[in-house]
Amino acid sequence: MAGKISSLLHPSRIVLHLAVTKRTAALHDTARLLDGHPDVANYAGFYDELLARDRLDTTSLGNGIALPHARTEHVKKIVVAVGRCDAGIPFDDKGEIVKLFFVLGTPKTKPGDYLAVVSALCKLLRDPADRASFLTAPTPEAFIAAIAAVETRLGL
Repeated sequence: MAGKISSLLHPSRIVLHLAVTKRTAALHDTARLLDGHPDVANYAGFYDELLARDRLDTTSLGNGIALPHARTEHVKKIVVAVGRCDAGIPFDDKGEIVKLFFVLGTPKTKPGDYLAVVSALCKLLRDPADRASFLTAPTPEAFIAAIAAVETRLGL
């Protein structure tokens, strides 16, 4: 994996106020931030694979966080978009409410990169106080700074 999670984030690919109430709409509104990304070779193909993967099994990590993802030939490098919904969105049939979505695309040829990103995200999201800082960051720049601060503290 090239660098830290914070280095994969960009303010233009973070939306902190998703105005949707459904899981698919949240996925759509977050994933579309990657449309036009230089490392997304085919956005429509990526999005189709993202939805197909999400239908297979829940991508909820618990604690109000979801990691919808696709390992696909439609991305050249790891891409990440973030969506946040303060009200929370019912995410699965168990009643899980998700407030923070990390939409991830990784190249199919690099499964190790995918595992490294998921592992790093799980470490970043473990602590309730850290999760709270991500859920209350007022701007995309502050969100990235909060991620970077936790990475530094954890030595990631």
